[in-house]
Amino acid sequence: MSTGTILAIVIAAVVVLALIALAIALDRRRRRRLRRRFGPEYDRTVDDAGSKRAAEHDLDAREKRHETLDIKPLSSGAQERYAERWRAVQEEFVDRPEGAVHDADGLVTSLMRERGYPTEGFEQQTRDLSVEHGQTLEHYRAAHEIHALSSSRQATTEQLRGAMVHYRALFDELLSDGDAPRRGRT
Repeated sequence: MSTGTILAIVIAAVVVLALIALAIALDRRRRRRLRRRFGPEYDRTVDDAGSKRAAEHDLDAREKRHETLDIKPLSSGAQERYAERWRAVQEEFVDRPEGAVHDADGLVTSLMRERGYPTEGFEQQTRDLSVEHGQTLEHYRAAHEIHALSSSRQATTEQLRGAMVHYRALFDELLSDGDAPRRGRT
């Protein structure tokens, strides 16, 4: 074999190895970005999907859908109205805990809608919220589960109290996120 042929093979091998190393580095970078953006939702999605590749494809799809949504900040007046409505729901808890949990669920849904999130079903809501609110999404899931129990009168007062705390976590985040648009942030 000539020196030129050996040199061509070595260069081709180095290029292939460099491309493989680049692909691995980009994949790791993408994975870190998704973990940072989605928080605990990343691990939950991996568990549900059964593989990192499938989960990351799903999370990428969520990001793409989220980019098409018109998520907007709340005016200070709307923030104040929602804060006042939340106080009323909390006060209602003393006399009507199940009713207060139901109203808290409705208030969170109303706030989501006003911010520009679609509200066409719980699973889609969680998928849409996961892009910007992955850190508090487990609160929403827990509250929703207790709300379902309360609808059939199976929730204890302590569970209902927990639901209010869970709803409040997402409510506060949605309310405070209203003062700065987050589009384009990674």
